[in-house]
Amino acid sequence: MNNVVSKEPGALHAKEAAKEIDVSARDAWVDTGIDVRAGDAVQFTATGTLTIGQGQTAGPQGARRGFRDLIKSYPVNEAGQGAMIGRIGSSDAAVPFLIGASRQVQIPRAGRLFLGVNKANTDQPVGNFHVKVEFASRGPVPGALPANIKLSEVTTEIVDRFPRRIGDAQGNAGDNTNFVIVGGEQKILRAFQAAGWVKVDREKKDAVIHTILSTMTKQAYVELPMSELMLFGRNQDYGLAHAVPIRVVAARHHLRLWKAPFQLEGQEFWVGAATHDIGFDRDNRNNGVTHKIDPNIDDEREFVGRSLDETGLVARLSYVNPSQPSKEARTATGGSFHSDGRLLVIHLMPDAAVSAAASGTPSVKFANLFCSVREKENPDTGDWPACDQLLETAPQARVELKAISTAYRVLLVPGFFSACASSAAPAFGDALDHLKTQHNLTIDTWVPPNESSEANGAAIAQYLAGQMLTDKRKYIVFGYSKGAPDVQTALVLHPGAKDAVAAFVSVAGAIGGSPIADILPKQAEGWINRYKLGQCAGDVSTAFKSLKREVRQAFLAAHPTLPVPGYSLPAVSDRAHTSKGLQESWRLMSYLAPRQDSQLAFNDAVLPGSTVLGAALADHLAVALPFDKASDPSIRGMADQGRYPRAALLESMIRFVVGDLETK
Repeated sequence: MNNVVSKEPGALHAKEAAKEIDVSARDAWVDTGIDVRAGDAVQFTATGTLTIGQGQTAGPQGARRGFRDLIKSYPVNEAGQGAMIGRIGSSDAAVPFLIGASRQVQIPRAGRLFLGVNKANTDQPVGNFHVKVEFASRGPVPGALPANIKLSEVTTEIVDRFPRRIGDAQGNAGDNTNFVIVGGEQKILRAFQAAGWVKVDREKKDAVIHTILSTMTKQAYVELPMSELMLFGRNQDYGLAHAVPIRVVAARHHLRLWKAPFQLEGQEFWVGAATHDIGFDRDNRNNGVTHKIDPNIDDEREFVGRSLDETGLVARLSYVNPSQPSKEARTATGGSFHSDGRLLVIHLMPDAAVSAAASGTPSVKFANLFCSVREKENPDTGDWPACDQLLETAPQARVELKAISTAYRVLLVPGFFSACASSAAPAFGDALDHLKTQHNLTIDTWVPPNESSEANGAAIAQYLAGQMLTDKRKYIVFGYSKGAPDVQTALVLHPGAKDAVAAFVSVAGAIGGSPIADILPKQAEGWINRYKLGQCAGDVSTAFKSLKREVRQAFLAAHPTLPVPGYSLPAVSDRAHTSKGLQESWRLMSYLAPRQDSQLAFNDAVLPGSTVLGAALADHLAVALPFDKASDPSIRGMADQGRYPRAALLESMIRFVVGDLETK
């Protein structure tokens, strides 16, 4: 008989729509008294300064971490020391998230909101942050799964189809198989990622590269490799770890996943083995050194379930008893363990239920709009994949396409690489002709030279002031790649610029900087020379300096808010859908961020406090630059994954922003 874990929702409503809270740097986690629900859009605004030692101070965005900090345990590994952070719930499996000075967060699950400071146990910061918490929008009131959605039952007969133990290449039996997951591969990986698990490096050479890059970018390295073990006659498909940097070598939560050679009612079925490394031990096979696991392996099974449940992506947790349970045994290296023998069954939330919960979110609204434009107008012409292969968020409906208001003008500010390639691939290409001729929109493009964001920001402010002399309509400004921080700089450093701007949209914008600017500053110059993209005004190296993460993070710390409404659309690509010309940088970025477009991590492409429209499934160039239509075959070859419906994308962003401005 299966045992089902009840998941009764707690309090769902905040006591008040807005609340201001003081968070002391000496506190662990501060209970806000606010209960949130899945789908809530919560706006955080933090102010204040902390003293973090050695004469350093930190604002809510956090201070840059030094090399000594690489061995410290920080709740949010990628964030700065002393940064403002939050989490939902008090469970040890709850994943903290960065708030910084200003951020709108989409809440993944119902629970109590806690606030804290990003610090190690040995840190002793002094000071307070003052945080304002507001609901930008509320998610739906949760309830049971819709009546028409049924979860497949995992029975004893099903789990008896695979072994109770995994093994090494020599045939030695090892850890228990102690949990199963029902769901698609990418869906499962996204759930583990949301729960704070990371894919470990498969090879030693990857670990070496990853360690070097982590050191260069001042992030702790937690993806240390794990040994290869076997089930279904092959090594694990994925190894995942949930670790704290200071103890990752000796202690970490980890698991191995295998895709079963059979399905459950048409759904993929995955088998996992999870254990908790707690130190080192002697390997009985060769007298070498190996990890010692916590002998109570059921605790790790429960941690896996809790961590995934915290994401809000789990529909049900239950247990099943195999006919021949493994309760007392030894690992392949000789360590003993014990268990009650049950397998945890994890059903991820069906797509229909996820869609229902997310129906009112900006990303779903944008996906509905994008797919309506793509299908009803098809401004890019030709055949295209389904919309859920073009945007990370799947659409739920189609919407009526009304006439686009001409009360606003549109200004495009591309990145420095766009300036070099403007003749071969102008930003958004023929999308501009479509919007001008079919929708009567006024669209201008300001192509920046290769200068610092400060220099370009001043020039943009001057351009806007000049344009307002002849036409009083405000602009919706789109900043792509480096164009986004250029526009951001114009808006915050030149007060007059905001008078000409109704809204600012970052499209794959380098808001938080790019590790590529730190690691490969010569790569862009190589592209320009290799593909004969023409002359570039200014100095590429100067432009790159503005994209360094420490430069952009310092700017965000000093200027955390925008004076106009902001919107963000990052891009995300996997290796198979990244063009040849970007493969090198994609691989490097993959060591540093699970969601990235070959140049930018997802979080670094988001404007603080902005409305996030989801993510385009495209690499960094494809989302805006039509290299796939270039006349030169060598350029098209470089951009072999560059095809994307950019006209539909730009039109949808304009429609969304105009509609949003009209409702405010």
